[in-house]
Amino acid sequence: MSSITKEQVVEFIANMTVLELSEFIKELEEKFGVSAAAPAMAMVAAGPAEAAPAEEEKTEFDVILKGAGANKIGVIKVVRALTGLGLKEAKDKVDGAPSTLKEAVSKEEAEEAKKQLVEAGAEVEVK
Repeated sequence: MSSITKEQVVEFIANMTVLELSEFIKELEEKFGVSAAAPAMAMVAAGPAEAAPAEEEKTEFDVILKGAGANKIGVIKVVRALTGLGLKEAKDKVDGAPSTLKEAVSKEEAEEAKKQLVEAGAEVEVK
């Protein structure tokens, strides 16, 4: 074992940038075959779940465009990027709102799509 103390490791990590820390965490996850986020989320979810009846956590979400807002062209561009549709098909989706843009996607993907659409000025719902 080396002579590096826990305090030295903590100090080293404290001086990292966010990007360096993110890459460091990914390397540790790969090396040890673990995920840093899953246990923390499981512990947070475990507390309220004991008090309330066990409710199944939803794993698949739909991204629904409710309206284009004032920046229709910007929304069409985001729809094209998210769905891979051509210009006409993306325009038809935006004009035909409410319409489902993505079905049965992960929560992270649904939230990222919603964020991009809202930034473009669209009204979006994730179900």
